Amino acid sequence: MLFLYLLIALTAVAAAIFATPLRRKVWTALALTAAGALWCSARAVGVLAGADSGPVWSIPGTLFGGDTGSMDGLSALFVVIISVGAVAAVLYSRGYLAHCLAEKSPAHISLHYTALVAMFYAMLGVVLSDGGFSFLFFWELMTVASFLLILFDAQRREVRRAALSYLIMMHIGFVLLVIGFVRLDAACGAATFGALGDYFRTQPGLPLLLVFLAGFGMKAGLFPMHVWLPEAHPAAPSHVSALMSGVMIKTGVYGILRVTAALGEQPLLHTAGVILLAAGVVTGLWGVILAAMQNDVKRLLAYSSIENVGVILIGLGVAALGKSSGNQLVALCGVTGALLHTLNHSLFKSLLFFGAGNILSQTHTTSLDALGGLAKHMPLTAILFLTGTAAICALPPLNGFVSELLIYLGMLDGIASGSNVLASAAGLAALALIGGLVVLAFTKLYGTVFLGSPRTHEVAESSEADAFRIAAMALPLAGILFVGLFPRAAVSAATRAAGFFLRTPADAADWLLSPPLAAAGRTVWILIAVVCLLLWLRRRTLRTRTVAKGPTWGCGFTAPNVRMQYTGESFSEGLQSIATSLTQNSGQGSPVGKGEIFPAAHSFDIGHRDRIGRLFAAWWVELLRVINQRVMRLRTGKINHYILFALAFLGLVFLLSVFNAI
Repeated sequence: MLFLYLLIALTAVAAAIFATPLRRKVWTALALTAAGALWCSARAVGVLAGADSGPVWSIPGTLFGGDTGSMDGLSALFVVIISVGAVAAVLYSRGYLAHCLAEKSPAHISLHYTALVAMFYAMLGVVLSDGGFSFLFFWELMTVASFLLILFDAQRREVRRAALSYLIMMHIGFVLLVIGFVRLDAACGAATFGALGDYFRTQPGLPLLLVFLAGFGMKAGLFPMHVWLPEAHPAAPSHVSALMSGVMIKTGVYGILRVTAALGEQPLLHTAGVILLAAGVVTGLWGVILAAMQNDVKRLLAYSSIENVGVILIGLGVAALGKSSGNQLVALCGVTGALLHTLNHSLFKSLLFFGAGNILSQTHTTSLDALGGLAKHMPLTAILFLTGTAAICALPPLNGFVSELLIYLGMLDGIASGSNVLASAAGLAALALIGGLVVLAFTKLYGTVFLGSPRTHEVAESSEADAFRIAAMALPLAGILFVGLFPRAAVSAATRAAGFFLRTPADAADWLLSPPLAAAGRTVWILIAVVCLLLWLRRRTLRTRTVAKGPTWGCGFTAPNVRMQYTGESFSEGLQSIATSLTQNSGQGSPVGKGEIFPAAHSFDIGHRDRIGRLFAAWWVELLRVINQRVMRLRTGKINHYILFALAFLGLVFLLSVFNAI
């Protein structure tokens, strides 16, 4: 009955959006999204404050038996993440798609907003479902809706290719999840997350753990299943990229968290901790190295999302190792840091993708080598983007600093206590290396795009984005500042969400984390006070002086031009010489030849493609070709052959039923 209601609701949403006049469709979509976000967020805040939400839905019978939905602390935290991200994305689309209203048909715009609203509610269904049929239903609805959103500019070949790659990989992951739930149902008589604990206690758990890790890792962007991310995000509209990168990939993290929590304290938990920590280290390093080498704003941000998923998995791996060894503080720091970083990443990555959308819409490019000097023409975007850049680099007093501090504390305590010293030390070194490369990547991004001088006339003639987009960027900005300036309140909510993993009372968890958080809070406010004092002293000192402005000093050269600036390629040239084996490089244009004493004008652009991505693409393209070739042999054009195929299929179903194979 629930699915009938869902079908009716989806039809009503589509009818409302399609019936609305063209320029009001965004407000209809925003109203539908905000209504669900407010209702669910109110219940989620109550759960995080200690209230009992109770069941959300209950279905007496499905393919996997009874099916229910509920909200605990973990679901509540993800509901807040989804709600804030979706409302901000729909609001941002008001200004971003304004120019498309004259280019796209009303049906095209209606389909886009219908998919946007459907994706929001599907993500809510994913995190509220207790597993089984409803979980798989919402998971598939989320995939189909996001596929339609990527195809907004389907007239471009690269968009169609990216969307197809995404759809294929998501359905490979979906098949793995179906296999996992079917196996769970066959062994325990129920296909819910609650049944996982019984399964891991009575059955060999590692194969099922790996199946679920691969299925959920496909959505999360776990290495080497990350290859769809750098293709899909640049192809999608920027508000869709923000929703997918900031929110949707977290549903994969949610699934991994649920499965890991069901392991209890048995020996398999230690193995799972090692696997998660190793996967996090490889994913984080691969993502950040490839991010630092990119020369496109949106591709750099996409690879950065892979890196942040790696950081989250490092925290979860540390938590699993701490729990398996009986060290509650290590487990608490790891899982709380992982959950808080999940929230933090949704905030600063949404802000950064919105900033990338402003850049694209105002300059018509996202190439780093074509940008420069935008801080003078788009000052609000520059300030907001700088805040997101500092947050993703984990600099105080912003939110990324708090979550990574907790993960560092977990690993340091693991080393100090003598439990899992080697794993903690490896994670510590990897996270430090990732942090340093993140600073390199985002210094390159911000410096090349917003500082210096404009390289093209489109950049020189650009202007600030509209008020709707700035307002949408203010929503994640508020979250970034709140978590950074008031870390104890944010961590308190995360510790309540962490109860699913630790079974530790929230008050005890807050007490354990209180000393380092109090110190971090004091440090943040002291830093702010020092900065404000220095600004006051500078202003007071310059009040009585005349400040002269002149051209930037260029080592004595008197005729500088816009070409004499760092490009994205030159900025990270040292890293590229080290990591050449990770990429396949491609160049467009012609470089200056060795025999050109007086060079003519040249244009040369280098692209760095993920070598793993090339391998995956070659694999599925060849597989599709082979499948199509085999299937075409069945198209004989004779009706008696088609009837024979149908009878053969029915016979196969009968035989499998006789032998209880299905």
